[in-house]
Parts: sequence; C-alpha cells; structure tokens
Amino acid sequence: MSEPKVALVTGASRGAGKGIAIGLAEKGMTVYVTGRTKTKGTDKGWTGDILPGTVDATAQACTDAGGKGVGIICDAADDGATAKVFEQIMDEQGRLDILFNNAAYIHHQLIEPKPFWEKELDAQYILDVGLRSSYVASWHAAKIMAAQKSGLIAFGSSFGGTCYMHGAAYGAQKAGVDKFANDMAVDLEPFNVQAVSIWMGPLRTERALQAAEVHPEQYKEFMAIAENPHFTGHIVHAIASDPKAQELSGKVLIGAEVAQRYGIKDDGKEPPSYREMLGAPPEFSEAKVY
Repeated sequence: MSEPKVALVTGASRGAGKGIAIGLAEKGMTVYVTGRTKTKGTDKGWTGDILPGTVDATAQACTDAGGKGVGIICDAADDGATAKVFEQIMDEQGRLDILFNNAAYIHHQLIEPKPFWEKELDAQYILDVGLRSSYVASWHAAKIMAAQKSGLIAFGSSFGGTCYMHGAAYGAQKAGVDKFANDMAVDLEPFNVQAVSIWMGPLRTERALQAAEVHPEQYKEFMAIAENPHFTGHIVHAIASDPKAQELSGKVLIGAEVAQRYGIKDDGKEPPSYREMLGAPPEFSEAKVY
C-alpha cells in the first residue's frame, strides 16, 4: 500500500480518538476528526468533573503535531450527518486512506461493579453508538476505498471482546467490532482494502485518569504502565503503509504485539501485551457461507 495521506477518526473530541488522530497527524497525514463536543463543559467523567476536549481542539492539535486537522461536528448516531462527513472528505480530498472507528457511547455506570440489570437500560446504547455506528461509517468508507482499490478500516477494541469487562453491553460491542473486521475483510480483499480490529491496552486518557481516582484498587497499577493513545495511531499508520498488510487483514490484533512487527514504541517504552492476564484474540473459522 502506498503512503496513506487522508484519515478519518470518529469520536475524537478527547480520549483514545484524540490521541489516535494526533498519532496519525504526527506522520504528516490530513486527519478529519468527528465528535459531538463543540464547547467544553458538556461532558463529565466518572468523578463528575467536566472533561476537557472539543472537536476543534483536537483538529488544532493534529495541525500542531505536523499534519493537518479538520474538525467536523457529527453525532455518530445520526446516519445523515455521518454520510455528510464522507461527502465532505471526498469533496475536499478525493480519497480516504484510513478510517478508524472509535466513536462509542460511554455510560456513566460503565465501570461500576454491578450486574447489568442493576445498571440503567441506557447502558446498552453502546450497541448503537459503538457497534451500529461503526458499521455505518465502514459502509461509507468501503465504497470509497473499494473504488480507489486501497485503504484500511480499523476498529478500536479491547480484551473485553473475549473476557468479562464492564458488563454485557460493553463486551458485545467489542466482540461485534472484532467480527466486523473479520467479515468485512472477506468482502474487501479483492479490492486491496484491509480491515483490522485492534485491542488497545489500558489508555492514559481523561476518563481513565478519573477511573483511577474512583477505583484505585483496580486501575492505579494499570495506569502506571498505560499506553498513550497516539501509540495506536502510529500502529494504524504502519499497517496502512505496509505492502504486506493483507497478512493482517481480518484479524483481531493486540496493539502491543503488532507494534513489535513494526518496531514501534510508546514514547520509548514497549507496552505489555496482557495476553496471559486477559486472554487471546479470537480465532475465526475460514468457512464462507453466502
């Protein structure tokens, strides 16, 4: 695959999406970032404190990092708004090389140690904004990439796809995007387009730092060796630049492990895999039924 030039990262006002977008921009890419936050002060973390971050701030950070950031306000639950994002990218760039699906609904009870029926029913909204929204964005991206015969669709996932993590809704969303990568890769292979799902380790994000305050016994040890989200951005760029990327297409990848393939470090460190602690990615059947 030739050097990727244009990327879209969804859900990039803050957190993983913001860091991934900056990581791609550090490679000189034009990065479109979407999210709902136009003005700081509308979203709160686990402690109830206001979370920093806006779409425009992330876009500026991408430009400051050496690329070009373009911010677009978009609710990932709005299919019409999502379609307009891809129309804008094609009008302005004429191509799309990377889609990173990061947008997801984070319920305020996500990390509470309660059974799923004792949490509000709204916790399942991650299946709309997280699973369904990733399908919609990938549908639009696939049309563009298949026509240009190149591109990478990536999904932000976690070990929650196979181990118990944060409850049933969260786990189903992660397992779902893992399967998206596998099945979409089958359809995309004839067009030289790849799809992967990346299990990120604990991330140093605004919400995660607050989680360490709320549940120090569970998170503080992890946070001491947490990944910076731009690490995943560098991994995605490396996959999209790899002429042998098809070897990875359809797979669920542990970010820390695939980073070794490309000699990528996280600010000079090699993050641990967590495979032995949290489990291995799923192995999908090669059978195809149409």
